[in-house]
Amino acid sequence: MPEASKLLLKLSQKLFEETAEQSQFVAALTQPKPFHPCILWTQSKPESIPFTLEATVPWQPMFVDRLALGEKPGKNPLHDQGEFYCLDFSSVFAASPLLQLESASVILDVCASPGGKSLFAGRWFSLKEPAPQFLISNEAIGKRIGALISNLKRCRCAIAPSTQVITLNRDPSVLAELLPQTADVVLVDAPCSGQSLLAKGIKADGCFHPVSINKNANRQKRILANAAQLVAPQGHLLYMTCAYSPEENEQVGEWFLSRFPEFQPLAVPHLAAYQSHLSDRPCYRMFPQSRLGAGAFTMLFQNTTPGQRSELSLPTLGRGEGGVGSREWGVGSGEWGVGSGEWGVGSGEWGVGSGE
Repeated sequence: MPEASKLLLKLSQKLFEETAEQSQFVAALTQPKPFHPCILWTQSKPESIPFTLEATVPWQPMFVDRLALGEKPGKNPLHDQGEFYCLDFSSVFAASPLLQLESASVILDVCASPGGKSLFAGRWFSLKEPAPQFLISNEAIGKRIGALISNLKRCRCAIAPSTQVITLNRDPSVLAELLPQTADVVLVDAPCSGQSLLAKGIKADGCFHPVSINKNANRQKRILANAAQLVAPQGHLLYMTCAYSPEENEQVGEWFLSRFPEFQPLAVPHLAAYQSHLSDRPCYRMFPQSRLGAGAFTMLFQNTTPGQRSELSLPTLGRGEGGVGSREWGVGSGEWGVGSGEWGVGSGEWGVGSGE
């Protein structure tokens, strides 16, 4: 059994009062065990599902299945055909507050690669009438764009044919300048210290160090501050991480509400059992010892400002400064690729995202 670091033990004591809970949390990270695979169906499920399924949970949408241990969905031919997308069940948990929203004309995913949250949002809102006009998936880190485009291409059928899917490679500050108050739903799956990677048996050196945690928390605040400007009046902002440290989760939420009082946190009734015990605000956590997933934090905000959404103009996103390029994916008309312009943030400035 690997020895728990002093910083991990300190975090466990910060998160839990009971020593038994502390021990369970530490064991989940130092003795990682496989989690059940999870898939998001991009269209109607086949009559004969080629996997053994686990029981559903109340917040699990009908287009997501959790599979038995030992199943390898990524090797099934249906995967390469785009019939489903593989993701961690923690990501389903984090994105599930979207299930209480009825419709969205414009969805903007600020930190989108490799695409799981974009596909979740696109799939859910494509089941509504009317379907979204735009799904904008942005990724500031250039080297992560390829995976995003590849996954959105492969799983394009998850999104209504009438929805224009746009990929961007822009810093959030550029998005805030180009697209103020244009999105009904904004997703921020923020780069974080990546602490939950340990629960998957993946190294995350330095993830518990205060310097790393504080650096990520400051970056998250910057991203959220810019993301707030994208949200239309009465629109929604969903903040998610795969970290455990309160500095990257509840404390970021408190900071955001103090700086942007026009936003209010919303309760998510189907996640009531997961209410964070570290906050009186409605925000929700999954811990790895639950064995549902590696861990996640999620918090839903609404912009209470009165008014109407600003119309999204494609020329604004066009070939000018800060816009997208004219290269198309070839997935359908009206689909835009990534621009070649400078976006102003080096990859060294960004941390580890949830990878979904």
